[in-house]
Formats: sequence, structure tokens, C-alpha cells
Amino acid sequence: MTATAIDPTVFTQGAGAEATDTSSASIGVVTFPGSLDDRDAARAVRLAGAKPVNLWHADSTLESVDAVILPGGFSYGDYLRCGAIARFAPIMESVVSAANAGMPVLGICNGFQVLCESHLLPGALIRNDHQHFICRDQDLIVENSETAWTLDYTQGQTIRIPLKNGEGGFVATDDVLDELESTGRVVFRYQGFNPNGSLRDIAGISNERGNVVGLMPHPEHAVEAGFGPESGSGVDGQGIFSSAVRSLVKNG
Repeated sequence: MTATAIDPTVFTQGAGAEATDTSSASIGVVTFPGSLDDRDAARAVRLAGAKPVNLWHADSTLESVDAVILPGGFSYGDYLRCGAIARFAPIMESVVSAANAGMPVLGICNGFQVLCESHLLPGALIRNDHQHFICRDQDLIVENSETAWTLDYTQGQTIRIPLKNGEGGFVATDDVLDELESTGRVVFRYQGFNPNGSLRDIAGISNERGNVVGLMPHPEHAVEAGFGPESGSGVDGQGIFSSAVRSLVKNG
């Protein structure tokens, strides 16, 4: 008998049922050496109705995708600094160019670190102030619902999604922090508990254009009822991925 590999990005429920691409949008998910959540991100993309496309760190092109996700994990073993080596991966030249041209790009956890190291986003992520890795369900306030990745939320909405990081403390100079605040570029803020010492409770930010967003918590782990946080709806992360699909369809 020959074993058949199962594609973990395909959603199955009952006999023969699966999520299908309901739009023509394709979203690339980059895999670096040490990426852990690339398949989870691809699954979230498929559940949102778009086509996930696997992108390899050593590739130089984006395969004509409409958006890109840099997933969580420990790219290149987190040597030097988290994301510091990944920024030099061949594919990042194309990601940076596409982001500067307006393509939606999302960085989750390690992906957020890569975005900062690549200077697509300001600031840096440093070791948690308590010096420990933390894994918990985390409440966030949606501070900006007008980015390419937050259109399906409302401003001020509270969502609960998993958080897992050891170097998640967002830091920047006071001038940069003031600019982020004054221009509406703080996208998510920790509510109730600051898990890593991030300045001003910042959990996620965007670039000026709003097409590039980075956040530390993991929305891809809260896209299916029964598999996300036990308290709350368990699917609060869905809006990240459905927002991107809606943004891509809207902008043609």
C-alpha cells in the first residue's frame, strides 16, 4: 500500500468537504530555514478564500502573487538577532520592492522582526522584559481598521488570539513612537496585560501606506472554531486574512 501525503493547508470537514478558493487572489507564504508557522498561515489563507502559494527563501521571484506573508518561527535559528539574517535572503529583495510598490505584506512574530530588520517597518523587537518565552491567549485592541490587513475589523474592537514569543518587546525612539501614534500606524495594542514589555503596549504597526503590517501575536492560530483560544470565539484571527482578500478584490 502506498501512503498518500496530506496537504495540511486543505481544510477537511466531513466526507470530501474542503475549503476552496473563492476569489482569484493568491497570497504567497515565505518559508525560511526555521519557519514553523508557514503551513498554518497557508491554511488560514485558504480558509479566507484565497490561494496560498509556497515561496522559498532562496527564490528571487514572488511567482506573481498578490500579497505576501512572512510567517512565525525562528528563521536561520535566530542567530545574530531575530530576523537579521532573513532580511538578506534572496526573496526579500523582491518582497521589499513589491511592498514599496504597494503590495500587501504581513509579518507575523518572526515575520514582524524580519520586516523591522528590512526597514519596511520602524523600530525593533528585543528580548521580553521578563527574559522568558511566553505562550498565552492575548487580548488586543484594533487601533487601526483601515490597513490592507484589518478592513474586516472595527476600530476599538477587542480580539483574542494566541501569542508566543521570546523576543517580542517592541522598542523605538520617542520620536518614532510619537509619529506612529500621531499618524495612526499603531495597528494593534495589548489590552489588559503587556506580555513582553513592548513600549506603549504596541503589538502591531504598519507603514505609512498601510499595506505593510507587522504584529507579534499569531492570527493564523485563531481561524477555526474549536481550534483557537478556548475563551472567546476562537476565530478572531480570521479578519486578518479575509481583510487582505477583500483589499485585493477591491483594488482589482
